[in-house]
Amino acid sequence: MPVKGRLAAFAAALAGSAVLGVAAGLIWAAVSPRALLQEVAHGEAQVVNPESSAFVAADGWFCLIVVVGGVITGLAGYWLLVRRAGWTATAGLVLGAVAAALLALWTGENIGLGSYQHLLATSPPGTYFRASLSLGAKSALVFWPGFTSLVILLAEYGRRRPQEYGGHRPDVVGGWGGGRVSVD
Repeated sequence: MPVKGRLAAFAAALAGSAVLGVAAGLIWAAVSPRALLQEVAHGEAQVVNPESSAFVAADGWFCLIVVVGGVITGLAGYWLLVRRAGWTATAGLVLGAVAAALLALWTGENIGLGSYQHLLATSPPGTYFRASLSLGAKSALVFWPGFTSLVILLAEYGRRRPQEYGGHRPDVVGGWGGGRVSVD
């Protein structure tokens, strides 16, 4: 494939993944629960139920959404781009997956943030309202690029294995020699 084609595949992978990240952030904002807060003083609110599972559930939804996003990015990217453009498309998909995870986080956390800040600034003490969405488990950001990479790796392994090995599988115990090695 010519250099221009590889660069186009890289750019398409990067942009396509980023767009999916914005969509994932919108989905996360729509499905995640938010903790109930009560304003205790002007500009200050506390969680009504400190044992609320809303924070953990929001993190769980984020993890689920980015895992699905990573699998979709890996599958679609592999079938549409990697098989034709090779490593440049893979690099674009993985970097795009990093961008997608960050965009999902940014989008999800900023949806409703303005309303939350407005309520916090203008509500009288005693008013109840929902907290803005935030991700507590920042390590979940690695799921999107991790699953994208894993899907591409498995797809490439499955596609190349029979051709590269001459149609034969290597003997797991004996290596490439074809015989079994006895361990006594």
